[in-house]
Amino acid sequence: MSMTLQADSKARVSEIIRKVTTIATLPEVTVRIIKTVEDPRSSAQQLHKIVSHDPALVTRILKVVNSAFYGLPGQIGSIDRAIVLLGLNGIKNIAVAASLGQLFRGASLCEGYSAKDLWTHCVAVGVAARDLAKNMRIDLPDEAFLAGMIHDVGILLSLQVYPEKLHDVCETVKKNGGDFCAVEQQIIGLDHQQLGMGLAEQWKFPRACQLVAGYHHHPEQLADQSRFLVNLVYAADTMVCAAKFGFPLTACNQTLDAVRIADLQLDAAAVDATRAKLPDLVSEACALLA
Repeated sequence: MSMTLQADSKARVSEIIRKVTTIATLPEVTVRIIKTVEDPRSSAQQLHKIVSHDPALVTRILKVVNSAFYGLPGQIGSIDRAIVLLGLNGIKNIAVAASLGQLFRGASLCEGYSAKDLWTHCVAVGVAARDLAKNMRIDLPDEAFLAGMIHDVGILLSLQVYPEKLHDVCETVKKNGGDFCAVEQQIIGLDHQQLGMGLAEQWKFPRACQLVAGYHHHPEQLADQSRFLVNLVYAADTMVCAAKFGFPLTACNQTLDAVRIADLQLDAAAVDATRAKLPDLVSEACALLA
């Protein structure tokens, strides 16, 4: 893509984000939590002050910390203890999940798939990426979960601004297969990666998550040192779409054979382990984060 086209696309993405205020603005408490967690000078006490003013969020955090999702022993009844056990990133992820869950409601993407199906897909990719990171003993399960959850948020923008064109994209891919992003470019003139990266930047998510939103279908376009989290989400996305959890059209043409796994610098045994557990992981997470 030429520099002129890149600039034009970025300007169009910014214009779309400005128009869609209901999506472009996260709840204030979530914004404050993200800002606090991303500040290396912040403490658990500061996070507690923010979280404690939102009883619904406190309830959700305690529900999650006491679930099998984190595998922690005993019953945790204190938000202070929950913050210590989950860590600041864990609390941030629950807040983001609670906020995003409110956005994936009601509308239809196309015949047979709703925004709720897209949410199921995003949760599934989040838990698959998290489990893959754990299986590879890579110390970024929280980052992988967040990146997986937000990877397809660009589709929400298309749904708000170009619902009929998005419908046509989905129906075209359902009928003919092919590259979802390429069909988006043909019909909309932008793909959900461009929109998602712009929205993740607007929300001030970590740079690694922005790159996941922007390149999760084409990690090879990034420099090697920026690719690992994107590679994890590519693998998780491919597995989830192949298993048809939620909305499966975005990665229906992607493969995860031995050659591709090696290219992604992933461990084949870890991929197989996550794939085998995927139904249970998705069922548990969707029930917990619904």
